Amino acid sequence: MSPQPGPVAVTAAAVLTPLAEDLDGFTAALLAGRSAVTLGGEGDDALPVAALAAFDLASWAGRHLADKPEDAARLRKVAGRAALPARSAACVALRAVGDARLAKEQLADTALIVAGSNLALAHQAQTVLGHDRAPGRLRASYALTHLDVDVVGAVSELTGIRAEGWALGGASASGTLALIQAARTVAAGWAERALVVAPVAELSPVEAEALRRTGAMADEHFRDEPARMCRPFDTARQGFVRGEGAAALVLEHPDAARRRGARVLAEITGHGQRLDARRGTEPDAAGQERAMRTALDTAGIGPDDIDYVNAHGTGSRLGDATEAASLQAVFGTRPSLRINSTKPLTGHCLSAAGLIEAVATVAQLRAGTVHPNVNLHEPDTTLPLAGRTAEQRPLRCALSNSFAFGGINASVVIRLPEPRP
Repeated sequence: MSPQPGPVAVTAAAVLTPLAEDLDGFTAALLAGRSAVTLGGEGDDALPVAALAAFDLASWAGRHLADKPEDAARLRKVAGRAALPARSAACVALRAVGDARLAKEQLADTALIVAGSNLALAHQAQTVLGHDRAPGRLRASYALTHLDVDVVGAVSELTGIRAEGWALGGASASGTLALIQAARTVAAGWAERALVVAPVAELSPVEAEALRRTGAMADEHFRDEPARMCRPFDTARQGFVRGEGAAALVLEHPDAARRRGARVLAEITGHGQRLDARRGTEPDAAGQERAMRTALDTAGIGPDDIDYVNAHGTGSRLGDATEAASLQAVFGTRPSLRINSTKPLTGHCLSAAGLIEAVATVAQLRAGTVHPNVNLHEPDTTLPLAGRTAEQRPLRCALSNSFAFGGINASVVIRLPEPRP
């Protein structure tokens, strides 16, 4: 039995996705089953993607900081020439701390954890190619902008966060790992609160093509309807579809949140992270099961207490079959449980996926509704999967999974807050 650290309050959640860039809009898009997946280009080589094609820092500031012109000016000054990961992180971080209504002195003592590593690969590739063509035009600022810690610095400067902070990488599990570390930080009393930020993770054409050649990405069937290409747990699944998105959560000790009268959206009550002890891309059901059971143990609950699971569910042939086996080992086929995957709607947002899907889990708990598995036509598992339309459910407690290359398995338990007198 793992130690039970006690709940940690979620007092703000922000997103930046092609579906929406605020929590209410994101919730509505999920429950409507709206997909952001399109073909990223023309011709037979175009790959499906849920892209942030219209994202622009100045336009975002105009929508979200219209009544705060000084903050908008600082955002443009600090992050205006940064790579996409830092720009996207700056936006969701400002939105999250604004929604949490944190004062300057509270932010100064807040911890910061940025999810992901090798975040700016497209920026790096473009700079290398540009340098090859015209070496004299290389900007000295590239010494900073190619680094993951540029995200830490930009968010810290914009928010005023001065407590401990760093970037934490774990491939596709990065968002959930960062959330776990933030919850541990707050529960252990190392900080009263923490800001978790998952930036947009860029791929250059080289990484995208390498993933396609591994057979991990969907690119063949349903090209006339790209929104149908990501099909977790369906017999016609063919691989994952890449997404671009960012998210941020503010976590606080429940006593600290209560003292300042903060609105508590949800609570992080348990978490588990386990390794497969092997290199490579092949998943392992035993490692996934260990991570889920550890998360339940630290929450002090059993499998029957979980009402909903946000599966990693990428749409890959082997990955979904492996996760289905691990889910069945932990939960069986209990009819009152519901399982879905957010990736057909958002795409697989790589290192940001876990945090975006944690926000999706909070959104569904608060709505009392499970979003649809929009592309599930022929399930190849007996798990109690959500159907193709949204379903109202008496949701109280959920589990969210993230599994990554390198045998990294992570799960987190999220529940609605206990009633307060």
